[in-house]
Amino acid sequence: MAAEAAPGAVAKPARLQPFDMADVTLAEGPFLHAQRMTEAYLLRLQPDRMLHNFRVNAGLKPKAAVYGGWESEPTWAEINCHGHTLGHYLSACALAYRSTGDKRFKTRVDYIAGELAACQKAAGSGLVCAFPDGPALVAAHIRGDKITGVPWYTLHKVYAGLRDGALLADSAVSREVLMRLADWGVVATRPLTDAQFEAMLATEHGGMNEIYADLYAMTGKDEYRALSQRFSHKAVMEPLVKGRDLLDGMHANTQVPKIVGFQRVYEVTGDDRYAQAASFFFRTVAHTRSFATGGHGDNEHFFAMADFDRHVFSAKGSETCCQHNMLKLARMLFMADPQADYADYYERTLYNGILASQDPDSGMATYFQGARPGYMKLYHTPEDSFWCCTGTGMENHVKYRDSIYFHDDRALYVNLFVPSAVAWREKGATLVQRTTFPDAPTTSLQWKLRAPTEIALKLRHPRWSRTAVVLVNGQEAARSATPGSYVELARTWKDGDRVELRLAMEPAVERAPAAPDIVAFTYGPIVLAGALGREGLVPGADIIVNERKYGEYNKSEVAVPTIAGDPERLASQVKPGAGPLEFSIAAEDGAPVRLIPYHRIAHERYATYWKVKPRTA
Repeated sequence: MAAEAAPGAVAKPARLQPFDMADVTLAEGPFLHAQRMTEAYLLRLQPDRMLHNFRVNAGLKPKAAVYGGWESEPTWAEINCHGHTLGHYLSACALAYRSTGDKRFKTRVDYIAGELAACQKAAGSGLVCAFPDGPALVAAHIRGDKITGVPWYTLHKVYAGLRDGALLADSAVSREVLMRLADWGVVATRPLTDAQFEAMLATEHGGMNEIYADLYAMTGKDEYRALSQRFSHKAVMEPLVKGRDLLDGMHANTQVPKIVGFQRVYEVTGDDRYAQAASFFFRTVAHTRSFATGGHGDNEHFFAMADFDRHVFSAKGSETCCQHNMLKLARMLFMADPQADYADYYERTLYNGILASQDPDSGMATYFQGARPGYMKLYHTPEDSFWCCTGTGMENHVKYRDSIYFHDDRALYVNLFVPSAVAWREKGATLVQRTTFPDAPTTSLQWKLRAPTEIALKLRHPRWSRTAVVLVNGQEAARSATPGSYVELARTWKDGDRVELRLAMEPAVERAPAAPDIVAFTYGPIVLAGALGREGLVPGADIIVNERKYGEYNKSEVAVPTIAGDPERLASQVKPGAGPLEFSIAAEDGAPVRLIPYHRIAHERYATYWKVKPRTA
């Protein structure tokens, strides 16, 4: 059952390349604020506490007490993913170092990798893990024994952290530890038949196929490429290749990392089946299974969209990890096929999922972002709730620079309207972007050039804007009436040339076909949430330990305004409010309901979806 590359298939590098995050700077704005909050949190955490169980399993004395929650408590035995946080933390520190150049983050990467190297030496094995049963859990899983835990899922985080340490933080020791771990994986799984390997993949295993594809790209070792294909779950892949959506009831974030891996395996093998599976999955989830925010799922699972009305108001909708991984997929697909649709999805989910997931005051992050009317966002504690979304949350806010700009040999793509600058070193060019978006639907760009340079500038015309007008040095240079496209300006630019992009934002409603009377209000890509106040809440009520209790916190009945009218006409009833991106709509009783961007909601109750009541004459 192992997938061999199709005859004649060759590696398919992406058509576009991202800019090195070290060549992108963020200016003041919500994204830079979120980055700074996460940077501070990363520096408060203590690596030795995350290394505790790794050292125990290697027969070494731990240097500090272990953290709580998923990292130690026996109540998490059903998932048994002790050690996953260390991998996420490695990735986050590597990303933070690449983004900022702050050597404190590289020092932490090198220190952790050095400690893992000591564990490998003491244990006489390339395997490093923090499971309560140590390497025995992994061995039992590979043998096909029934286990309690998700060892490959957890190990994937460690592999990924070491990969990021090697590639983003230039950590030689991370690379050495990674290669020993990679070779251990090759040897440990070699005895498995294809059927046995496929059976093993029925247990959540993260993006192990992506990791081994990356390892192949790093080393050229064919055994890594072969293992990336073996780690590609055929029971999920084959229906997707055939265009069959069998996702109902499946655990959502078990699947998304596999699909990210499919696309990466395509890139290193050239086998179109992997790309077909990834593309179909993305279209299915992004266009038919997502909420207005870009999130999806209820209680971590895909559901039949015919039952949208039964799931949309759950407190356990939109697991933040799923949004994290869907953005990874959208980014990869965009680089392979630079269509504005991928960037439109990325923008929507970035604002309403990722930026919205962080507590702007503490830097802590959400697990679910449900739409139960009158509920609130719940955030993890700093030291005792190391959920999966705590881990991806560490990564999310230190990598905003990676998807604003892209390029090929001739063109620079501007995908996101974020105050920032990018240096294209090969061209001797820097493009500075100044914007208050989404407060205003415009952005201004200015070239800094060593000499006049020919570059095709490609500006995204989002699907949410009816028109796009581009001015160069104050004069109209292009106009687009094709939402969901790019406006191209191919010319020889001079130092100081200015470009302005003017878009059109207006209130709209979004509905699922199966529940046309349930609506979300949007303004451009921004979901507008009803800001419903703090009735019945005490300070700190939104900082919680146990993510399994989402839905139980702060669930006392609160009055939620009723919206009435024709769902298709409600957008016309949304009126500007007191400040930027503030609006109101009249409730059934005539009282105004304040609407603000969902990503600005924190520490109060909210509603993002409304069941509209027919207005009586």
